[in-house]
Amino acid sequence: MKNVTHSFVFLAHWPSAGSFGLNTDILATNLINLTVVVGVLIFFGKGVLKDLLDNRKQRILSTIRNSEELRRGTIEQLEKARIRLQKVELEADEYRMNGYSEIEREKANLINATSISLEQLEKSKNETLYFEKQRAMNQVRQRVFQQAVQGALGTLNSCLNTELHFRTIRANIGILGSLEWKR
Repeated sequence: MKNVTHSFVFLAHWPSAGSFGLNTDILATNLINLTVVVGVLIFFGKGVLKDLLDNRKQRILSTIRNSEELRRGTIEQLEKARIRLQKVELEADEYRMNGYSEIEREKANLINATSISLEQLEKSKNETLYFEKQRAMNQVRQRVFQQAVQGALGTLNSCLNTELHFRTIRANIGILGSLEWKR
């Protein structure tokens, strides 16, 4: 700091015009050179620097404005997306509930149809069993009847003689004749 003050004091003691001298104090001359350079830079560079700073300020402000507009647009899109999501969720819940009720209806219909089919099968089975039982009983009756007839024929053939045979034939012819008269 002392050197800086000494430089300014030294400048005051320079000889007046007409003499040119060499200043050998490097610190004092560097300070003077620096002061001149900084002064020239400030004088001439002030406009350029101000223009650069104004341009930078304008770019920063426009970037902030664009960012704000983008933020607003993004918020609007987000709100629209939320509303659409809520609608889709409601529709999905509605489809899910309709699907569950449709499944329950189909399940009930299937149970009813199966129950009806089982009842019809049971009825058909019972009818088939009844008819088979009737057929078996008829077969047994026919067999018993055939055996009875064969047994009766055997008994008749062994017991009948010609006289009895002719009387039976005449009696049957009489029965048949009376049947024709009635008609």
